[in-house]
Amino acid sequence: MLKVVGLEDNQRFALMKFRRAVQDILKQPHHDDNFLLRWLRARKWNPNAAEKMLRESMEWRKQWEVDKLSEWNPPQILNDYLPHGLCGFDKDGAPVVVVYFDALDIYGILHVVSRREMIRMTIKRLEEYLNLCREQMLKHGPAAGQVVVIFDMQGFNLRQYLWRPAGEVVITLIQMYEANYPEILKNCYIINAPKVFAFAFSVAKKFMNEYTLSKIQIYKADPAKWQAAIFSNIDRDQVPAFFGGTLKDPDGNPKLGTKICLGGKIPKEMYVTNTEKDKETFTTVTIKKGGKLELDMPAHELGSLLSWEFRTENHDIKFGIIKKDNNGIQKEVIPIRRVAAHQLDEIGILTCEVPSTYSVVFDNSYSIMRNKKIHYSVRIIPPSESQELTPATL
Repeated sequence: MLKVVGLEDNQRFALMKFRRAVQDILKQPHHDDNFLLRWLRARKWNPNAAEKMLRESMEWRKQWEVDKLSEWNPPQILNDYLPHGLCGFDKDGAPVVVVYFDALDIYGILHVVSRREMIRMTIKRLEEYLNLCREQMLKHGPAAGQVVVIFDMQGFNLRQYLWRPAGEVVITLIQMYEANYPEILKNCYIINAPKVFAFAFSVAKKFMNEYTLSKIQIYKADPAKWQAAIFSNIDRDQVPAFFGGTLKDPDGNPKLGTKICLGGKIPKEMYVTNTEKDKETFTTVTIKKGGKLELDMPAHELGSLLSWEFRTENHDIKFGIIKKDNNGIQKEVIPIRRVAAHQLDEIGILTCEVPSTYSVVFDNSYSIMRNKKIHYSVRIIPPSESQELTPATL
């Protein structure tokens, strides 16, 4: 057991009180004082609040059978397509994990596996990294007991996260992490972040605590700046050559695919149709044969977004978006074309020019035989709302 040092008297007292209060649920050797300190720090040294948090987490572990996940064989697609991996260790011996985030096809994954399987897999991987942290901490001391993460956001596309199941899973995972894995993040480098990432992060950070946010450093596509930050804490021989380190695969791949899962697009032939949808958040209409539906969506605020998600039953539909300015000039910003929305949900996002009105068109005029039933959600997201989004609105 590692000796805890550097605590003030009131902190030692809080630790002693907390340890005594949760003695009945502690499991040795993992639940030592360093483990307890994570929960105390997360609750600002309040023993009662830390006890509540830990007990709730223990119940959560039972519900998800976390201690049995090492025996669980996840769907192969999650092993093959979830981009992450250990590349090395920082100068203190802490594990360094790389995530090529743009290679995460969460839309495709959730068309093959259930949300529960996605969450279980995330828990399984977190537990594996924590076990490695414990091993490193015994070798190198407390500074090696947390995880360093490099998120590469190059090519990040917000579109798939506007699909409700994907957005809800991401928020669920953040909430799960905050409630059950406190104080395990040493540093998080988010690099090559495009402008649109700011919108996504403005939503995600609402579900993160101060400690997590304090560990996150976000960099645009400026290698000089993010390399300086990364290599001040990690030696180059512990980082893939893709980021300016020296690690490569035997075939020269600078992304180090032999150690890091590189993710990728899920083949559509692997998709499993899921007809269970959230009907409360969708409007259902039947478009008559030879007819069309046009939805006028006015955009008044700079920075507004137009988002859409829809599906049809049994047959395709024509879809497109027309921008109308105040002078009466119309322009197709999304060309009207036939989409197979009966096979795959159609989702998208568009940055609005203001002041303008956007006409969302569902066109069945080409069909003289069939009515088309469509379930849709179309909305203008003003900049102010992006700061207040919840899982229910994602």
